[in-house]
Amino acid sequence: MASPPRSGERGQAVSGRYGTTDQATSGSGRYHRPVLFPRFPRLLPRLFPRRLEVALTLIAGLTLATASLSGCGSTGAAPAAGAVADSSPAGAVSMAPALTVTKASASASASASPSSSPAKSSAPPPTVAALPSPGNPDGHATIPAAAEAADTSDPTTVVGDGTAASCTSTAVVDAVARGGVITFACGPSPVVITMDATAKVSNTAQDVVLDGGGKVTLSGGGQHRILYMNTCDQAQTWTTSHCQDQEYPQLTLQNIAFTDGDSTGQDAFGGGGGAVFASGGRLKIVNSRFTDNRCDSTGPDLGGAAVRALEQWDGLPVYVVESTFGGGPGLGGICSNGGALSSIGVSWDVINCVMSYNEAIGEGANPARSGTPGGGSGGAIYTDGDTYTLNVAGSVIEDNQANEGGGAVFYVSDDRTGTLAIDDSTLSDNVNRGFSTAGYPGVFFLGQGSPEVSGSSLD
Repeated sequence: MASPPRSGERGQAVSGRYGTTDQATSGSGRYHRPVLFPRFPRLLPRLFPRRLEVALTLIAGLTLATASLSGCGSTGAAPAAGAVADSSPAGAVSMAPALTVTKASASASASASPSSSPAKSSAPPPTVAALPSPGNPDGHATIPAAAEAADTSDPTTVVGDGTAASCTSTAVVDAVARGGVITFACGPSPVVITMDATAKVSNTAQDVVLDGGGKVTLSGGGQHRILYMNTCDQAQTWTTSHCQDQEYPQLTLQNIAFTDGDSTGQDAFGGGGGAVFASGGRLKIVNSRFTDNRCDSTGPDLGGAAVRALEQWDGLPVYVVESTFGGGPGLGGICSNGGALSSIGVSWDVINCVMSYNEAIGEGANPARSGTPGGGSGGAIYTDGDTYTLNVAGSVIEDNQANEGGGAVFYVSDDRTGTLAIDDSTLSDNVNRGFSTAGYPGVFFLGQGSPEVSGSSLD
């Protein structure tokens, strides 16, 4: 059950401009409806300082014993009264011997098959230190068949020829553009591939699977968003008359790591998604790691330092399974809202994940208070919309923080039809500097009834 809020900094009720929590959940609070495609606001770009050197230093201090630290937005609403002021699925590959802490790694086929894309880049990717497998080792929530890793036994493209030097940014960009099942042959050691450009999914593709085999990390180098899919972007080809709700492409990211992605200033289609932006089709993430990603530091309608998802086909959920977001001090994502995940009108199933040390650093919530740029909600997860669900199962969400509301989770269903469920999970030490919902530390919730909490600890 949810623990009662503590007194003092984490447990003091705040009377906000949106009334009490009871008023808000009954629909009488004044909340901003998210701006949906294509009418997103322009955002205020501001670059974050790069922390690669700090993160690399941290690698040396992390060991396999730190497995418990590894881990799996939309518009922020302002506080409600009653709010609390508060500071392997089948096919998955073990990433224990392969991931880096700073720029996590993963690689899907260690076979030495020749690369379909000739290597056109420069120096070989650096080899990196090992990390524990991603996700919550103590999470035992059931994984639906649809959420399991994809079969990569017959890849369309193998990036690399068995050497680290052959695994280049150009090869990754070309492989993603072709689509299909993509694996890697970069040699026996974990590698980091620094992307010189964003890899973009073509809307003419159907299934696109990117499998790092537990040894490949894709890095944005602090300058690039790493991966982009958008069914309503004409530059990637329009394939239907209903681009906001189409079945394909279906993008699966598994046994791979994304680090140091940065979408700051990329405000088209609402911005956000420092590592991954996925709008339309389907998105699934399995056994993967996200560290040190960034998006714009201010703005009420953007988020997702690691992942921004919009317009999923037929309202089906994004599955995020056995994955880590952050995982240690200095490794979390930082954005205006949603230091890990962000969406508008999208359902999520977060299963056996860890999210820690992520931050929502915007200021002013949504609608933005006078004199502020807005943002600052959902330290780890930031969601908004009408009828959608957020299910968190077998997961650990800890040590995240939000300048405004929901240090762990910010959830607003504007028409009060959406639901939030937290099952067999631990939410702890998540700081809300502005507001949260009374009785649910680290959570701000406006939806149907109250959050459904079972077998979980919230403090």
